[in-house]
Order: sequence, then C-alpha cells, then structure tokens
Amino acid sequence: MGASIITASGKTLLGADDKAGVSIIMELAKQLMEDKTIQHGPVKILFTPDEEVGKGTDKLDLKKLGATYGYTLDGGALGSFELETFSADNLILHIEGVIAHPGAAKGIMQNAIKVAAEILAALPKKTGSPEHTSDREGFIHPHHIEGDAEKARIEFLIRDFDTPTLKLHANHLIQIAEKVVSNNPDFSNVKLSMECKEQYRNMREIIELHPTIVDKAIMAYQQAGITPIILPIRGGTDGSKMSFMGLPTPNIFTGMQAIHSKHEWIGVSDMLKAVEVLVHLVEIN
Repeated sequence: MGASIITASGKTLLGADDKAGVSIIMELAKQLMEDKTIQHGPVKILFTPDEEVGKGTDKLDLKKLGATYGYTLDGGALGSFELETFSADNLILHIEGVIAHPGAAKGIMQNAIKVAAEILAALPKKTGSPEHTSDREGFIHPHHIEGDAEKARIEFLIRDFDTPTLKLHANHLIQIAEKVVSNNPDFSNVKLSMECKEQYRNMREIIELHPTIVDKAIMAYQQAGITPIILPIRGGTDGSKMSFMGLPTPNIFTGMQAIHSKHEWIGVSDMLKAVEVLVHLVEIN
C-alpha cells in the first residue's frame, strides 16, 4: 500500500503550518467522543489565530481555559518533540536624512535610502544571518525596509536561544549603523534611532521547571512506538508565550515538511501517528 502525501500546488503554500495541527486535534476530539474505551480526564482544546505574527495569545484568557499545562501541535518531522524556542525581538531602525530638491541638493541632501543601503551592506556576510546559521546560533535578520529619501526604516528580526544575548545583537546592530554614518561625511546630519519590541522568549526557561509534563509526553511517544527527537525550534510557537503566561506548553510534531515554502507537504501517516501520541497522552494520569 502506498503512502498518502498531501502537497501544495507548487504555486502557493499548502498551509500545513498549521492546518495539520488543527486536523490532528480535530481527529483526536472525534476519537475521544466516539471511543469510550479511551480513559481520560478533562481535555481542553484551544485554537489560536495569528500565531505567525506573534498575536495568537493576545486575547487568551487562561482562567477561562482552566488548564494547568498544554501541548501545541505545531512541530515538523515525525518524532520531533520541542521544549525550547528562540527568544525573539523585533528591532526597528529609524533613519532620518536631510531632504532637498534634487535640482538644488548639492551639499545639502543626505539620502536616507542610501544610508539604509550602506547599513545593510555593512552587516556581516557569513555570520549572524539566517542564511549562514544553524543549530543554536542566533542571528540578525533584516526582513522589511521602507521609506524615501528623507526618512527610512529597516525592521530586523533578532533571534537567539540565550535571552540576554538578544541585547548584544541589538547593540552590535546599532554600532554598525552608527559607524556607517560617522565614517561618511555625506551622512553628517543623519539621525538614527532604534526601538525594540519583545516578541517571545525561550519556553525552556519555564518548561524545565515542569519536568512531569515532559515525562508524560515522552511516555506517550514511546507507547506509540516512537523515539522522541528532542531538538530546539529555530523559530517560535504559541507555546512560547503561553508558557510565560503561566501555561507550560511544549510542542509535538505534526509531520509537516518544507514549511513556509511552495513545496510544503505532509504525510497522512505522520499525522495519524501524532493523533496516536495524543490518545496515549490523555490516558496518562
């Protein structure tokens, strides 16, 4: 019997991240309702919108939810079990140039777009970027730029597994920007400012205080015939924010592959294995 694979069209995202998690949770709910031989205590189901932009838990009322711990279904390959994420900040670098009519700009105009271009060109080429980091290495990632000759802004994603190191990345970035401006007399009146917005923090800091919920998940994996693959997430989940809100929430696999790309795909058998893990999990006292 061949394996069933669900793929994207090649022209757009499949959306397995995180339609797969929703499907797995709904299949669990179906089995719990139909199979009365599955013994379990109270099970709460939570769906959060806007996880990708960091707003999935903004309206979450933990008191109303009434849970003591949880598990997100937002992981990748079969067997993966994730207890830690990046810590993440969003940095916005504001560049204020000096505007003048282009026909009379000699010695006056200081173009904010050109300043932004030189700052981006001055970033390290082989270290500290998503393209050249892996495992537990952090990075500075310019992901959005906008503006005009007078004012420009660059948005950066700052990521590291060690939360205090985020500040070091931010300091390094502003030092690069200030050096670009100070070393170029054409930028003598350019003004720089930077704002930092916290996005999420490494959930390991909370989950490691609750080893029982990790032990239960590992037992459920093993009962499903799976050896857990415990690796950090080079990203985040709503479990990061929920953990710091008081609901420790590690992350279970769904089977999704090549996420956030037009080649995204998932195996139905992997999704069913995730359901099996969840069934064992709810049966564990």
